[in-house]
Amino acid sequence: MITREKAIEALKTCKDPELDVDVWTLGLIYTIKLDKNIVNITMTFTSPMCPYGPLLVEQIKGAVKRAGAVEVKIQITFDPMWKPSEEVKELLGMSE
Repeated sequence: MITREKAIEALKTCKDPELDVDVWTLGLIYTIKLDKNIVNITMTFTSPMCPYGPLLVEQIKGAVKRAGAVEVKIQITFDPMWKPSEEVKELLGMSE
């Protein structure tokens, strides 16, 4: 049985290939909703032109399924656009 905590732990194993930081820490995951063993995720990419988007989606689906989900549905949105937190900026060496 999948839980929110298991889903989050699975998301922490999925790294953005360009930034080498996981999607959870980056703040790319907006919502996680569970309906029995189906996980619905709303997320974004660091950019609408992200060349690794499809790869990242498949990586996330696989990781969450391995954590116990029967099905993983992912909705991509750019509303709001991704904006790194101060912690993420610091992690990426973007802070002032």
